Amino acid sequence: MRSIKTTSGADLLLDGDLLAVLEALFHEVTAKRELGRSFEDLNREINHLIGQLTDEERRAYLAESLFLNQVKYENDKLEAYMRKIGKP
Repeated sequence: MRSIKTTSGADLLLDGDLLAVLEALFHEVTAKRELGRSFEDLNREINHLIGQLTDEERRAYLAESLFLNQVKYENDKLEAYMRKIGKP
């Protein structure tokens, strides 16, 4: 299995698990800066990681990202609907 590196040099194993990438981003950008990160900091790290991926890896991670975001979107919509119908 291949790995890439964060800007600080931490290894990130590419096993198709988007949540592992999100966890690495959290540790490398958010936690290390004690929640004092900016949009630019996070965007820079994301682009650094994307730049190390092959086209095939980018497609796979994009597909997983879209899937997870769609599920989150559907759950948010359902939650709002359930709150609406649950009001007296």
